Amino acid sequence: MKDEKKFSNFILLWATQTLSRLGSSLTPFALILWAYGETGSALSTALLTVSSYVPYILLSLPVGTLTDRMNKKRLMLLSDTAAALCTLTILFVWLSGNLAMWHLYLVNAITGTAQTFQQPASEVATTLVTPEDKYQKAGSLNALAYSVINMASPVIATALYSACGLTLVIIVDLSTFTLAFLSLLLFVRIPEMKREKYEERHIMIDLKEALRFLRTNIGILQVMLFLAAINFIASIYNAALPAMILSFESESILAAVQSVAGIAMIAGSMVSTVLPSPKNRVRVIIISLFISMSTENFMLSFFRKPIMWCIGAFLGWLCIPVMNTNLDALLRSQIPSAIQGRVYSARNMFQFFTIPLGYLAGGFLVDAVFEPFMADKAETIFNQLFGSGKGSGAAFLFAVIGVMGVLVCVIFSKLSAMRKLEG
Repeated sequence: MKDEKKFSNFILLWATQTLSRLGSSLTPFALILWAYGETGSALSTALLTVSSYVPYILLSLPVGTLTDRMNKKRLMLLSDTAAALCTLTILFVWLSGNLAMWHLYLVNAITGTAQTFQQPASEVATTLVTPEDKYQKAGSLNALAYSVINMASPVIATALYSACGLTLVIIVDLSTFTLAFLSLLLFVRIPEMKREKYEERHIMIDLKEALRFLRTNIGILQVMLFLAAINFIASIYNAALPAMILSFESESILAAVQSVAGIAMIAGSMVSTVLPSPKNRVRVIIISLFISMSTENFMLSFFRKPIMWCIGAFLGWLCIPVMNTNLDALLRSQIPSAIQGRVYSARNMFQFFTIPLGYLAGGFLVDAVFEPFMADKAETIFNQLFGSGKGSGAAFLFAVIGVMGVLVCVIFSKLSAMRKLEG
């Protein structure tokens, strides 16, 4: 496939999948609003994410080896269909008036399993339809898509949920899925990889090969562990954010703060598209995450005005697309495409296993530690710093994770194998 035609194929895949992901992001946000309104518990809403991530983490390694053996397009179609059926199930239960938290946990677990197949297949498919000299541009477009989704989905989901509850949110979700599904089925051409001898080997050999690659590429492994630590902190943030803002303010303020984060990511994506390729992508990744960790967490913690939360969100998320673009280009250039499915799945296990742990920790710390602690600290320095009443404990927690994030960036910046990865 010629490079120009190949990249136009990427553009079609990117555009339709972005639209589908935008639609798919509406339902989880609306479910968080519904769940927190029903329970008032940070832990119960955090478990929505935990239930989807647990199968994703447990199955990542074996699924990665299967991804390398299977047709990528067929795998994406099947996994997307399974996720859509789960969303349709939520709609039926909601319309019957019997929706309960356990329904959401079960459906999210099934959706997470489908995502375990879809994500590595999508990663490899992107590599197969992207010319090598367009990797950074493709990474920038992916970062832009992620930014637009983060900006638009909270506002759209809140507006649809306020107008018609979950019904309209899910209808929009399923409509975007249908469009992306038909486009992938009928128009997107994903070239088949050359069949390798590994397809005749036992799956455990493939797993060992992925782990062997990471053992012999310590710099890549250190990058993954660094991001695992950041993901743990970011997941605590994600678990605590709705609890704090919905305690102090309204659903619209939560949507506004998250939309500003999306606007910041769009700005960062535009910057990343014009920046030249850096001499050392790892350094850019570390600096970007240091800026993120040292701004938003502290502004959420010490200020009670929504405008300051929005400023913090903008500063905290501005550099994330730059980080994602360089991470994407780094991994695609360092990992051979023939084993990307396996190595990406190993990456998912090492880098993402901390996400459910972070959500659990965040929900537990808000409900059982920081909120009770702040309730006993009336008229003290803690109230002056973090406010009073429900939500002040979550604000205190943001100060703690801000310090944690800064320390993680400093510690990993000292690791020589990671720093010299592209030196």
